[in-house]
Amino acid sequence: MSSPRRDRVALASVIFVVMLAQVLLYPGIAELVAALGASTDLDASMWFLVAEFSAFVVCASLWGAASDRAGKRVPFIAVGAAGGAAGYLGLAALPGLVEISFSHVLLIRMLQGATTVAAFSLAMTMLMDLPGGHGKNMGAAGLAIGGGTASGAPLGGQLAGLDPLAPLWAAGFLLLSAVPLLYFVPDRAPEGSRGSMGEIVRGLSRTPALGLPFAFGFVDRMTAGFFALVGTFYFQETFGIGPAETGIVLGMFFAPFALLQYPMGVLSDRIGRTIPIVIGSACFGGAIILVGVVPTLTLAQAGMVLVGVLGAMVSPATMALVTDLAGDDERGASMAGFNIAGSLGFLAGFLVGGTVADTYGYLAAFLVVGGLEVLIAAVCLPLFLRIDIPVEGSFRPE
Repeated sequence: MSSPRRDRVALASVIFVVMLAQVLLYPGIAELVAALGASTDLDASMWFLVAEFSAFVVCASLWGAASDRAGKRVPFIAVGAAGGAAGYLGLAALPGLVEISFSHVLLIRMLQGATTVAAFSLAMTMLMDLPGGHGKNMGAAGLAIGGGTASGAPLGGQLAGLDPLAPLWAAGFLLLSAVPLLYFVPDRAPEGSRGSMGEIVRGLSRTPALGLPFAFGFVDRMTAGFFALVGTFYFQETFGIGPAETGIVLGMFFAPFALLQYPMGVLSDRIGRTIPIVIGSACFGGAIILVGVVPTLTLAQAGMVLVGVLGAMVSPATMALVTDLAGDDERGASMAGFNIAGSLGFLAGFLVGGTVADTYGYLAAFLVVGGLEVLIAAVCLPLFLRIDIPVEGSFRPE
Protein backbone atom coordinates (compact mmCIF):
# COMPACT_ATOMS: atom_id res chain seq x y z
CA MET A 1 0.00 0.00 0.00
CA SER A 2 1.29 3.42 -0.95
CA SER A 3 2.13 6.18 1.54
CA PRO A 4 3.35 9.75 1.02
CA ARG A 5 6.65 8.93 2.72
CA ARG A 6 7.36 5.91 0.51
CA ASP A 7 6.30 7.79 -2.61
CA ARG A 8 8.55 10.68 -1.60
CA VAL A 9 11.50 8.30 -1.34
CA ALA A 10 10.75 6.67 -4.72
CA LEU A 11 10.35 9.97 -6.56
CA ALA A 12 13.43 11.47 -4.92
CA SER A 13 15.34 8.36 -6.00
CA VAL A 14 14.36 8.99 -9.62
CA ILE A 15 15.60 12.58 -9.38
CA PHE A 16 18.79 11.34 -7.72
CA VAL A 17 19.48 8.91 -10.57
CA VAL A 18 18.84 11.55 -13.25
CA MET A 19 21.24 13.97 -11.59
CA LEU A 20 23.86 11.30 -10.89
CA ALA A 21 23.81 10.24 -14.54
CA GLN A 22 24.09 13.84 -15.69
CA VAL A 23 26.97 14.87 -13.43
CA LEU A 24 29.03 11.74 -14.13
CA LEU A 25 30.03 13.39 -17.41
CA TYR A 26 31.30 16.71 -16.00
CA PRO A 27 34.77 16.01 -14.47
CA GLY A 28 36.11 14.36 -17.65
CA ILE A 29 34.14 16.45 -20.14
CA ALA A 30 37.20 17.51 -22.19
CA GLU A 31 38.36 13.91 -22.67
CA LEU A 32 34.79 12.78 -23.38
CA VAL A 33 34.13 15.22 -26.22
CA ALA A 34 37.55 14.38 -27.70
CA ALA A 35 36.60 10.68 -27.70
CA LEU A 36 33.34 11.62 -29.44
CA GLY A 37 35.19 13.39 -32.26
CA ALA A 38 35.48 17.00 -31.12
CA SER A 39 38.53 19.00 -32.18
CA THR A 40 38.50 21.59 -29.35
CA ASP A 41 38.16 21.44 -25.57
CA LEU A 42 36.29 24.38 -24.02
CA ASP A 43 34.10 25.23 -27.03
CA ALA A 44 33.14 21.62 -27.78
CA SER A 45 32.47 20.91 -24.11
CA MET A 46 30.27 23.99 -23.93
CA TRP A 47 28.16 22.96 -26.93
CA PHE A 48 27.91 19.36 -25.69
CA LEU A 49 26.36 20.63 -22.46
CA VAL A 50 24.28 23.29 -24.23
CA ALA A 51 22.73 20.66 -26.52
CA GLU A 52 21.18 18.80 -23.58
CA PHE A 53 19.88 21.85 -21.77
CA SER A 54 18.48 23.50 -24.87
CA ALA A 55 16.33 20.38 -25.24
CA PHE A 56 15.38 20.71 -21.57
CA VAL A 57 14.14 24.24 -22.23
CA VAL A 58 12.07 23.29 -25.26
CA CYS A 59 10.59 20.06 -23.92
CA ALA A 60 9.91 20.68 -20.22
CA SER A 61 6.63 22.47 -20.93
CA LEU A 62 5.62 19.87 -23.53
CA TRP A 63 5.98 17.05 -21.00
CA GLY A 64 4.20 19.12 -18.37
CA ALA A 65 1.32 19.79 -20.75
CA ALA A 66 1.04 16.15 -21.77
CA SER A 67 1.03 14.89 -18.18
CA ASP A 68 -1.49 17.49 -17.01
CA ARG A 69 -3.83 16.75 -19.90
CA ALA A 70 -3.57 12.99 -19.37
CA GLY A 71 -4.00 13.33 -15.62
CA LYS A 72 -1.00 11.00 -15.23
CA ARG A 73 2.69 11.46 -14.68
CA VAL A 74 4.19 8.02 -14.00
CA PRO A 75 4.06 6.71 -17.62
CA PHE A 76 5.76 9.86 -18.91
CA ILE A 77 8.50 9.61 -16.27
CA ALA A 78 9.14 5.98 -17.24
CA VAL A 79 9.31 6.84 -20.94
CA GLY A 80 11.63 9.75 -20.20
CA ALA A 81 14.01 7.63 -18.13
CA ALA A 82 14.10 4.86 -20.75
CA GLY A 83 14.60 7.34 -23.60
CA GLY A 84 17.37 9.13 -21.72
CA ALA A 85 19.08 5.79 -21.08
CA ALA A 86 18.92 4.99 -24.80
CA GLY A 87 20.55 8.34 -25.58
CA TYR A 88 23.42 7.86 -23.16
CA LEU A 89 24.04 4.26 -24.27
CA GLY A 90 23.82 5.26 -27.93
CA LEU A 91 26.47 7.94 -27.44
CA ALA A 92 28.71 5.43 -25.68
CA ALA A 93 28.29 2.69 -28.30
CA LEU A 94 28.21 4.55 -31.61
CA PRO A 95 31.88 5.66 -31.81
CA GLY A 96 32.90 1.99 -31.75
CA LEU A 97 30.35 0.98 -34.39
CA VAL A 98 30.20 3.74 -36.99
CA GLU A 99 32.01 6.94 -37.87
CA ILE A 100 29.84 9.91 -36.96
CA SER A 101 30.53 13.63 -36.91
CA PHE A 102 30.40 15.71 -33.76
CA SER A 103 27.29 17.46 -35.11
CA HIS A 104 25.53 14.06 -35.06
CA VAL A 105 26.76 13.57 -31.51
CA LEU A 106 25.14 16.87 -30.57
CA LEU A 107 21.86 15.79 -32.21
CA ILE A 108 21.79 12.57 -30.18
CA ARG A 109 22.63 14.60 -27.09
CA MET A 110 19.62 16.85 -27.75
CA LEU A 111 17.31 13.82 -28.10
CA GLN A 112 18.70 12.40 -24.87
CA GLY A 113 18.00 15.69 -23.11
CA ALA A 114 14.50 15.91 -24.58
CA THR A 115 13.53 12.62 -22.97
CA THR A 116 15.54 12.90 -19.75
CA VAL A 117 13.80 16.15 -18.78
CA ALA A 118 10.49 14.27 -18.56
CA ALA A 119 11.84 12.05 -15.79
CA PHE A 120 13.40 14.99 -13.94
CA SER A 121 10.67 17.62 -14.25
CA LEU A 122 7.67 15.34 -13.75
CA ALA A 123 9.20 13.54 -10.77
CA MET A 124 9.58 16.97 -9.16
CA THR A 125 5.99 17.79 -10.09
CA MET A 126 4.80 14.56 -8.45
CA LEU A 127 6.60 15.60 -5.29
CA MET A 128 4.60 18.83 -5.45
CA ASP A 129 1.43 16.73 -5.59
CA LEU A 130 2.29 14.97 -2.31
CA PRO A 131 0.95 16.13 1.06
CA GLY A 132 3.22 16.70 4.04
CA GLY A 133 4.66 20.21 3.65
CA HIS A 134 6.02 21.94 0.58
CA GLY A 135 9.40 22.56 2.20
CA LYS A 136 9.65 18.89 3.16
CA ASN A 137 8.74 17.69 -0.34
CA MET A 138 11.02 20.14 -2.11
CA GLY A 139 13.70 19.43 0.49
CA ALA A 140 13.50 15.79 -0.61
CA ALA A 141 13.90 16.93 -4.22
CA GLY A 142 16.83 19.12 -3.25
CA LEU A 143 18.41 16.27 -1.29
CA ALA A 144 18.11 14.06 -4.37
CA ILE A 145 19.57 16.73 -6.66
CA GLY A 146 22.41 17.43 -4.27
CA GLY A 147 23.04 13.75 -3.56
CA GLY A 148 23.19 12.90 -7.24
CA THR A 149 25.57 15.71 -8.01
CA ALA A 150 27.67 15.08 -4.88
CA SER A 151 28.25 11.43 -5.74
CA GLY A 152 28.34 11.99 -9.50
CA ALA A 153 31.28 14.39 -9.46
CA PRO A 154 33.87 12.15 -7.73
CA LEU A 155 32.52 8.95 -9.28
CA GLY A 156 32.53 10.50 -12.74
CA GLY A 157 36.11 11.62 -12.26
CA GLN A 158 37.19 8.09 -11.36
CA LEU A 159 35.31 6.57 -14.32
CA ALA A 160 36.76 9.13 -16.74
CA GLY A 161 40.23 8.17 -15.53
CA LEU A 162 39.53 4.59 -16.64
CA ASP A 163 37.88 5.38 -19.98
CA PRO A 164 36.47 8.69 -21.30
CA LEU A 165 33.29 6.87 -22.44
CA ALA A 166 32.75 4.99 -19.15
CA PRO A 167 30.58 7.77 -17.64
CA LEU A 168 28.18 7.46 -20.60
CA TRP A 169 27.77 3.72 -20.07
CA ALA A 170 27.19 4.21 -16.35
CA ALA A 171 24.67 7.01 -16.97
CA GLY A 172 22.64 4.88 -19.35
CA PHE A 173 22.35 1.90 -17.04
CA LEU A 174 21.57 4.14 -14.08
CA LEU A 175 18.61 5.69 -15.89
CA LEU A 176 17.30 2.23 -16.80
CA SER A 177 17.41 1.30 -13.11
CA ALA A 178 15.04 4.18 -12.30
CA VAL A 179 12.11 2.74 -14.24
CA PRO A 180 11.19 -0.04 -11.73
CA LEU A 181 11.10 2.52 -8.91
CA LEU A 182 7.87 3.90 -10.39
CA TYR A 183 5.89 0.66 -10.34
CA PHE A 184 4.20 1.19 -7.00
CA VAL A 185 3.90 4.99 -7.10
CA PRO A 186 0.29 6.17 -7.68
CA ASP A 187 -0.52 9.22 -9.77
CA ARG A 188 -1.91 12.19 -7.88
CA ALA A 189 -2.07 14.59 -10.82
CA PRO A 190 -5.16 16.87 -10.69
CA GLU A 191 -7.43 16.17 -13.66
CA GLY A 192 -8.31 18.75 -16.26
CA SER A 193 -5.30 21.00 -15.79
CA ARG A 194 -3.13 22.38 -18.55
CA GLY A 195 0.65 22.69 -18.57
CA SER A 196 1.45 24.24 -21.94
CA MET A 197 3.81 27.14 -22.49
CA GLY A 198 0.77 29.36 -22.89
CA GLU A 199 -0.49 28.24 -19.49
CA ILE A 200 2.90 28.96 -17.95
CA VAL A 201 2.68 32.53 -19.27
CA ARG A 202 -0.96 32.85 -18.15
CA GLY A 203 0.01 31.49 -14.73
CA LEU A 204 2.65 34.22 -14.45
CA SER A 205 0.07 36.86 -15.39
CA ARG A 206 -2.37 35.50 -12.78
CA THR A 207 0.35 35.10 -10.15
CA PRO A 208 3.20 37.50 -10.98
CA ALA A 209 4.97 36.49 -7.78
CA LEU A 210 5.93 33.22 -9.49
CA GLY A 211 8.50 35.32 -11.31
CA LEU A 212 10.50 35.46 -8.08
CA PRO A 213 11.31 31.74 -7.76
CA PHE A 214 11.71 31.57 -11.54
CA ALA A 215 14.33 34.36 -11.42
CA PHE A 216 16.21 32.86 -8.49
CA GLY A 217 16.01 29.41 -10.08
CA PHE A 218 17.57 30.87 -13.24
CA VAL A 219 20.49 32.48 -11.42
CA ASP A 220 21.10 29.56 -9.05
CA ARG A 221 21.18 27.03 -11.88
CA MET A 222 23.41 29.37 -13.87
CA THR A 223 25.92 28.95 -11.05
CA ALA A 224 25.67 25.16 -11.31
CA GLY A 225 26.22 25.31 -15.06
CA PHE A 226 29.14 27.64 -14.54
CA PHE A 227 30.90 25.26 -12.15
CA ALA A 228 30.10 22.23 -14.33
CA LEU A 229 31.95 23.75 -17.30
CA VAL A 230 34.13 26.70 -16.33
CA GLY A 231 34.85 25.43 -12.84
CA THR A 232 36.10 22.13 -14.23
CA PHE A 233 38.56 23.82 -16.60
CA TYR A 234 39.52 26.42 -13.95
CA PHE A 235 40.52 23.88 -11.33
CA GLN A 236 42.42 21.74 -13.83
CA GLU A 237 44.32 24.60 -15.47
CA THR A 238 44.93 26.74 -12.39
CA PHE A 239 45.90 24.04 -9.92
CA GLY A 240 47.17 21.34 -12.30
CA ILE A 241 44.78 18.55 -11.28
CA GLY A 242 43.18 15.80 -13.39
CA PRO A 243 39.57 14.57 -13.79
CA ALA A 244 39.62 12.41 -10.64
CA GLU A 245 40.86 15.26 -8.44
CA THR A 246 38.46 17.68 -10.14
CA GLY A 247 35.58 15.38 -9.27
CA ILE A 248 36.62 15.49 -5.62
CA VAL A 249 36.79 19.30 -5.65
CA LEU A 250 33.33 19.55 -7.22
CA GLY A 251 32.11 17.03 -4.65
CA MET A 252 33.21 19.40 -1.86
CA PHE A 253 30.46 21.72 -3.07
CA PHE A 254 27.87 19.07 -3.79
CA ALA A 255 28.27 17.06 -0.55
CA PRO A 256 27.13 19.79 1.89
CA PHE A 257 24.68 20.97 -0.76
CA ALA A 258 23.11 17.50 -0.68
CA LEU A 259 23.24 16.79 3.05
CA LEU A 260 21.65 20.08 4.06
CA GLN A 261 18.84 20.21 1.48
CA TYR A 262 16.19 18.41 3.50
CA PRO A 263 16.76 20.18 6.85
CA MET A 264 16.95 23.53 5.07
CA GLY A 265 13.66 22.77 3.30
CA VAL A 266 11.98 21.93 6.60
CA LEU A 267 13.50 25.06 8.17
CA SER A 268 11.99 27.19 5.40
CA ASP A 269 8.56 25.74 6.29
CA ARG A 270 9.08 27.13 9.79
CA ILE A 271 10.70 30.51 9.19
CA GLY A 272 9.37 31.33 5.71
CA ARG A 273 11.09 31.60 2.34
CA THR A 274 12.43 35.18 2.34
CA ILE A 275 15.48 34.77 4.59
CA PRO A 276 16.77 31.52 3.02
CA ILE A 277 16.27 32.79 -0.54
CA VAL A 278 17.30 36.44 -0.37
CA ILE A 279 19.97 36.45 2.33
CA GLY A 280 21.20 33.04 1.22
CA SER A 281 21.60 34.16 -2.40
CA ALA A 282 23.55 37.28 -1.46
CA CYS A 283 26.01 35.23 0.62
CA PHE A 284 26.06 32.53 -2.08
CA GLY A 285 27.27 35.05 -4.66
CA GLY A 286 29.99 36.30 -2.36
CA ALA A 287 31.23 32.76 -1.77
CA ILE A 288 31.39 32.10 -5.54
CA ILE A 289 33.62 35.14 -6.02
CA LEU A 290 35.77 33.96 -3.10
CA VAL A 291 36.48 30.65 -4.86
CA GLY A 292 37.76 32.55 -7.89
CA VAL A 293 40.18 34.79 -6.00
CA VAL A 294 41.84 32.51 -3.43
CA PRO A 295 45.43 31.56 -4.34
CA THR A 296 45.63 27.90 -3.29
CA LEU A 297 43.73 24.70 -3.98
CA THR A 298 43.12 24.16 -0.24
CA LEU A 299 41.42 27.54 0.09
CA ALA A 300 39.44 26.92 -3.09
CA GLN A 301 38.22 23.62 -1.63
CA ALA A 302 37.16 25.39 1.56
CA GLY A 303 35.35 27.96 -0.57
CA MET A 304 33.53 25.19 -2.42
CA VAL A 305 32.29 23.78 0.90
CA LEU A 306 30.95 27.22 1.82
CA VAL A 307 29.26 27.55 -1.59
CA GLY A 308 27.58 24.18 -0.98
CA VAL A 309 26.25 25.18 2.44
CA LEU A 310 24.81 28.44 1.14
CA GLY A 311 23.40 26.79 -1.98
CA ALA A 312 21.56 24.32 0.25
CA MET A 313 19.93 27.24 2.03
CA VAL A 314 18.57 28.69 -1.21
CA SER A 315 17.58 25.71 -3.36
CA PRO A 316 14.75 23.92 -1.46
CA ALA A 317 13.18 27.19 -0.33
CA THR A 318 13.07 28.40 -3.94
CA MET A 319 11.41 25.19 -5.16
CA ALA A 320 8.99 25.26 -2.23
CA LEU A 321 8.04 28.83 -3.11
CA VAL A 322 6.81 27.61 -6.50
CA THR A 323 4.51 25.17 -4.71
CA ASP A 324 3.35 27.83 -2.24
CA LEU A 325 2.28 30.17 -5.02
CA ALA A 326 0.90 27.75 -7.64
CA GLY A 327 -2.71 26.56 -7.64
CA ASP A 328 -3.37 22.85 -7.24
CA ASP A 329 -4.32 22.51 -10.91
CA GLU A 330 -1.33 24.55 -12.13
CA ARG A 331 1.51 22.61 -10.54
CA GLY A 332 2.60 20.88 -13.74
CA ALA A 333 2.78 24.18 -15.59
CA SER A 334 4.42 25.99 -12.68
CA MET A 335 7.12 23.38 -12.12
CA ALA A 336 7.68 23.16 -15.88
CA GLY A 337 8.14 26.94 -15.89
CA PHE A 338 10.57 26.73 -12.99
CA ASN A 339 12.57 24.00 -14.71
CA ILE A 340 12.59 25.98 -17.96
CA ALA A 341 13.98 28.95 -16.04
CA GLY A 342 16.53 26.65 -14.41
CA SER A 343 17.53 25.07 -17.71
CA LEU A 344 17.94 28.54 -19.23
CA GLY A 345 20.13 29.28 -16.24
CA PHE A 346 22.28 26.24 -16.95
CA LEU A 347 22.57 27.41 -20.55
CA ALA A 348 23.57 30.88 -19.38
CA GLY A 349 26.14 29.34 -17.05
CA PHE A 350 27.69 27.43 -19.95
CA LEU A 351 27.46 30.21 -22.53
CA VAL A 352 28.11 33.31 -20.41
CA GLY A 353 30.66 31.63 -18.17
CA GLY A 354 32.45 29.97 -21.07
CA THR A 355 32.46 33.10 -23.22
CA VAL A 356 33.61 35.44 -20.44
CA ALA A 357 36.29 33.00 -19.29
CA ASP A 358 37.54 32.51 -22.85
CA THR A 359 37.57 36.26 -23.59
CA TYR A 360 38.48 37.92 -20.30
CA GLY A 361 39.79 35.14 -18.08
CA TYR A 362 38.56 33.06 -15.19
CA LEU A 363 38.50 35.84 -12.58
CA ALA A 364 36.13 37.93 -14.69
CA ALA A 365 33.85 34.91 -15.10
CA PHE A 366 33.69 34.33 -11.33
CA LEU A 367 32.97 38.02 -10.75
CA VAL A 368 30.13 38.06 -13.30
CA VAL A 369 28.39 34.93 -12.02
CA GLY A 370 28.84 35.68 -8.32
CA GLY A 371 27.88 39.30 -8.86
CA LEU A 372 24.60 38.30 -10.50
CA GLU A 373 23.66 36.29 -7.41
CA VAL A 374 24.26 39.32 -5.20
CA LEU A 375 22.44 41.63 -7.63
CA ILE A 376 19.26 39.56 -7.85
CA ALA A 377 19.06 39.35 -4.05
CA ALA A 378 19.32 43.13 -3.76
CA VAL A 379 16.76 43.78 -6.51
CA CYS A 380 14.19 41.24 -5.27
CA LEU A 381 14.29 41.92 -1.52
CA PRO A 382 11.69 44.75 -1.72
CA LEU A 383 9.41 42.47 -3.77
CA PHE A 384 9.61 39.70 -1.18
CA LEU A 385 8.69 42.15 1.55
CA ARG A 386 5.58 43.27 -0.38
CA ILE A 387 4.01 39.88 -1.12
CA ASP A 388 2.16 37.51 1.18
CA ILE A 389 3.67 34.03 0.83
CA PRO A 390 1.42 31.21 2.06
CA VAL A 391 3.59 28.54 3.70
CA GLU A 392 2.21 25.08 4.36
CA GLY A 393 3.68 23.85 7.63
CA SER A 394 5.17 20.41 8.16
CA PHE A 395 5.03 19.87 11.88
CA ARG A 396 3.29 16.49 11.95
CA PRO A 397 5.03 13.20 11.27
CA GLU A 398 3.43 10.99 8.67
